[in-house]
This record gives sequence, structure tokens and C-alpha cells, in this order.
Amino acid sequence: MHFLHKREHLNEGDVVEVDCSHQCNVRLTTDTQFSNFKNGRQHQYYGGFYKQLPARVAAPHSGYWNITIDLGGGSAQIRHSITIHRNG
Repeated sequence: MHFLHKREHLNEGDVVEVDCSHQCNVRLTTDTQFSNFKNGRQHQYYGGFYKQLPARVAAPHSGYWNITIDLGGGSAQIRHSITIHRNG
């Protein structure tokens, strides 16, 4: 499984903006759900598959969140950026 990952404390309403040179899956997960994702188990997340970027996903509540860029199993050289737009 090939993915890029960043863990960040977000407040409710903060927006994660992901830009990537390739279409990709963008997932915003709690620590438990990220562990499930890494271990190939069913997991819940905010975000989805984006053909047009940048992707923007808002944090539904405050806490630590895992931001994952997943190319769907393949590996590629990609350019990416993750920007946090703080609410307030």
C-alpha cells in the first residue's frame, strides 16, 4: 500500500486542502480509523476520490486527524501539498 500521511491537530471547521499532480484518494481519519486503513480493515473517513484538485475537506470536530493521500495501490512520483486553513 502506497500512501502519503500527515497527522495534525485540527479544530472543528478547519479545512484541509490537498493538491496533487495525480488524481487520488484523500482521507481524513481519526487515529483509530487510520490504524484500520493501514491494516487493510474497513474504516470510515471524510473525503474521497478526487479527479479535480485541490481537494478540500473540513474537520467535523476538534482533535488529532490523519490526512492521507492514497494513489489507489500504485506508486508514482507525485508532487503534492497539504495546506491547513484554520477556522478563526
